[in-house]
Amino acid sequence: MQTLNWIDWVVLLVTLLTIVGYGTWKTRGRNSVQDYVRGGNTSKWWTIGLSVMATQASAITFLSTTGQAFSDGMGFVQFYFGLPVAMVIICLVFIPLYHRLKVYTAYEFLEDRFDLKTRSLTAILFLIQRGLAAGITIFAPAIILSVVLGWNITYLNIAIGILVIIYTVSGGTKAVTVTQKQQMLVIFAGMLAALFIILNLIPEDISFTKALDIAGASGRMEVLDFSFDLENRYTVWTGLIGGTFLMLSYFGTDQSQVQRYLSGKSMKEMQMGLIFNGLLKVPMQFFILLVGIMVFVFYQFNPAPLNFIDSSTQKVLASEYGQQYQSLQQKQNDLFNRKKTLSIQLSKDNDEAIKKDLLVLDSIEKTHRSESKYLIKRAIDTAYATSYDRLNRELTALANDKNNAAYKEKKIELTTLYKEAAKDTKTNDRDYMFITFILKHLPKGLIGLLLAVILSAAMSSTASEINALATITSIDLYGRNLKEEKGEKHMVKATKIFTLIWGLIAIIIACFANLAENLIQLVNIIGSIFYGNVLGIFLLAFFFKFIKANAVFIGALITQTIVVIGWWFDWMPYLWLNLFGCVLVIFIATIIQISQKKNDKAITT
Repeated sequence: MQTLNWIDWVVLLVTLLTIVGYGTWKTRGRNSVQDYVRGGNTSKWWTIGLSVMATQASAITFLSTTGQAFSDGMGFVQFYFGLPVAMVIICLVFIPLYHRLKVYTAYEFLEDRFDLKTRSLTAILFLIQRGLAAGITIFAPAIILSVVLGWNITYLNIAIGILVIIYTVSGGTKAVTVTQKQQMLVIFAGMLAALFIILNLIPEDISFTKALDIAGASGRMEVLDFSFDLENRYTVWTGLIGGTFLMLSYFGTDQSQVQRYLSGKSMKEMQMGLIFNGLLKVPMQFFILLVGIMVFVFYQFNPAPLNFIDSSTQKVLASEYGQQYQSLQQKQNDLFNRKKTLSIQLSKDNDEAIKKDLLVLDSIEKTHRSESKYLIKRAIDTAYATSYDRLNRELTALANDKNNAAYKEKKIELTTLYKEAAKDTKTNDRDYMFITFILKHLPKGLIGLLLAVILSAAMSSTASEINALATITSIDLYGRNLKEEKGEKHMVKATKIFTLIWGLIAIIIACFANLAENLIQLVNIIGSIFYGNVLGIFLLAFFFKFIKANAVFIGALITQTIVVIGWWFDWMPYLWLNLFGCVLVIFIATIIQISQKKNDKAITT
């Protein structure tokens, strides 16, 4: 476990409390729905652009994306290739429509075009996927900081959630937008400082271009993949096609993003804000991946642990698999010395033979890391299995008297053990790489700043999400189904209550969440399961005028069921689910509508 210096604590707390305090003070006293939900329509284009980026750039972006680059290279940037295309389409189609109708939410339009049940269904789909994502954006930094720093994960989840709830309940959309500008400033400053320090930690005779050559020799600089292999998640085609559909749905129909640009002063400001995001987002992601690449280069000249989760390493070393793990660590140390020698040679002589040798050694290192994860899992499973057996034997001995206090106590102990085992399965250390590097190798003060970056990113995304969740609940479900119209103050109060409720739900989800293979992939997978269907509903509303409400409603229900089944049985890479869901709902709704017309015609005849 790592401990923070007092300087880092000061930097961290001052940064976070300043952001929360400023957002609360700046946006106090908003008593109209227009002010609270749409921020009074005062945002300039650059504020909108930064707010949109801050909403998408969660803590997961900085923890998982850097780890993705360290492990697999720059190819993940292809995921964002569809974003500029989506921004142009949204500016030409979605924004003019939203602006003309003066909507508070994206789903108001669907009732005008179809009916209330279609609007409600789409809103509910949004609430499900975005509610889950809100919990994950809190959970992601909390679980990593808890493991690395030894902080209590439940307290961390609660602390992050409460900080967000304070200013989001107080000022609504304007508070989210105002604080996101400060949060993006902290994020950019922290990541630039991190890159500068990393470059200074690499040996002096290794220039930036030489560092890129070393990364490239290990296959980390392969940005573009033009293959049509459906087993490959990240290619130019998945990014341009699947990514475009994902981004169209995310930025065009997801209220957490729509609410950011609906706060613009004019339609032009909204459009310029999204174009600004489209131009800056891909370079920003490239830069974050590049930071991960530079950390990879750093570890070519400095020993790296087999697994970046210290607690997992300690468990396996204390187990019966400890000797195997130590032997594997020795192999890794020998491999490191060979890689370091070759990297130095490559920096002096850019020889193809050296590059091939480095690529082979990198492949062996990946095998070592996979073996280490296997040993850690075996150690954890064995430890819990031994405890299960002991407790089960003790329970069996007491089974004749189940009202016995000792029996009840053992039963609680066994239940607790099951819960601990469910949590204690962390073998994939990709998301821990960057935070471990920060704590072990960066100077005092900068550690506090980068922890502030991670927590600021978590807060900015979570604030946008619970703000949007509360707006949808208040406007699309609660307000729309009221039997009598309520005043402005009542609706603002209701939205604040829903903001508080969704903030608490996000905290609860975070407390019960568990670590996935890779957190940034988990968030995108959750989105891809729902986004294609939602986008298809909007495209039906925009371009298929002959299709009516019942066909869309039934088509959407069938499509969502099929997409969930397709994801569960892994029919395709998750990015393609966006295209699949979109095309499927359009196809099914069209078939239903045509069939309905034929039936009506036959009945009339």
